[in-house]
Amino acid sequence: MEITLNKKSSTEATIKISLKEADYQPKVEQKVKEYSKKADIKGFRKGHVPTGIIKNLYGKSILVDEINHMISHGLNDYINENKLNIIGEPLPNREQTKTIDWETQSDFDFEYNIGLVDEFELDLTKKQKINKYEIKVDKKVIDKTVNNLKEQYGDMTNPEVSEEGDSLYGSFTQAETELSSNGVVELKELGKKEGKKFVGLKKGDKVSFDPHKVLSSDAAIAQVMGIEVDKAKEIKGEVEFEVINVNRKTPAVINQAFFDKLFGKDVVKEEKDFMAKVEDSITKNYAKESEYLLERDIRDHFVEKVKIETPDEFLKEWLLISNEGKFSKEQIEAEFDLYLKELKWSMIRNKIAEMAKIEVKNDEIKAKAIESLAEQFGGPAILEQLGDKMDEFADSYLKANNGENYTTVYNQVATSKVYQYVIDNVTINDKKVSLDEFRKLTSK
Repeated sequence: MEITLNKKSSTEATIKISLKEADYQPKVEQKVKEYSKKADIKGFRKGHVPTGIIKNLYGKSILVDEINHMISHGLNDYINENKLNIIGEPLPNREQTKTIDWETQSDFDFEYNIGLVDEFELDLTKKQKINKYEIKVDKKVIDKTVNNLKEQYGDMTNPEVSEEGDSLYGSFTQAETELSSNGVVELKELGKKEGKKFVGLKKGDKVSFDPHKVLSSDAAIAQVMGIEVDKAKEIKGEVEFEVINVNRKTPAVINQAFFDKLFGKDVVKEEKDFMAKVEDSITKNYAKESEYLLERDIRDHFVEKVKIETPDEFLKEWLLISNEGKFSKEQIEAEFDLYLKELKWSMIRNKIAEMAKIEVKNDEIKAKAIESLAEQFGGPAILEQLGDKMDEFADSYLKANNGENYTTVYNQVATSKVYQYVIDNVTINDKKVSLDEFRKLTSK
């Protein structure tokens, strides 16, 4: 078997594999003998079928299987022995394969296209500067949070007449579309102009309106009316709304009862302590968001700065073939830049892990699983309540989905270590920004 490499460029090449009859014939003959010993063919004793009969019946399939086996192993061995840094999978030359005559040929040539990635330089020193944005927890942010908490923990009342900011529970009807459903209209979401006709209503009052003029989308109409989106699309013109109930939420008063609802009985007794706890809670919540933004910026920084030559056209073809029927050429073209960005980060991340000699231990994977499960079950307090049971939950979770959960958590721990290694080795500039500025940064 002869294997040759033909480099078209630094990122694309072809591997040609040539087989002579002497390369595969001994193995084919051996397979024929094995078949003859196992074959159960009418007219012959089992294990005594002449090899000539086996060749007539199964010779072609044995030949194809054996050559495919040799080609597959030869290709992989060649790639590994020559340390070719391939990307994707080798793609066989399909046009060439179609011309093979398995009945008459004795020598065979196979050609594979491969994509290559050269070694790339990665500078992980203090020369690399990345900003870490932290939200300034100012009075505006604290006041907004407190107001949200007062709304959330407020008391619900049912006044006789509606006012701005109320919500109306009622029925929606339209004869043309046979609409008949119940839902809730939130006046604060309608805007002043549209919401005027819903102010001053009491139980039993009716009002007609065009939902497509009042609400932002079919999905919003469906949610308000408690119907399917397809049904919302059918609605044309005005529908009738009859008030069943007027609901008004009165913001909670800052007092001991309010403190107890939020933090437990007598944990907080004074307003200054309440405000301090709110500020601490905001700081912790936004610290997580700040970390997520930093990780995104680390990815973007290195994907942009590190020069990695990629075989783009090869990758597009490989994506199309390996996902045959799932994506069109147009879809792959539209999403390719995003795919390429993720691919480059994956290569950079793997190189960082190699540089840092990152290892992930089983106890770290289990600890991460317990942490994730605790968050799903309601936070750290659940750890105390369940005790050793959390270990059992974590073990079951990691074994589920044929081990895929274990792989997922392993990757999470490894990636977290990669980010920490980067943070420890580059220059991180801390910058304080307002909440609005932070939101703009995260929306980029």
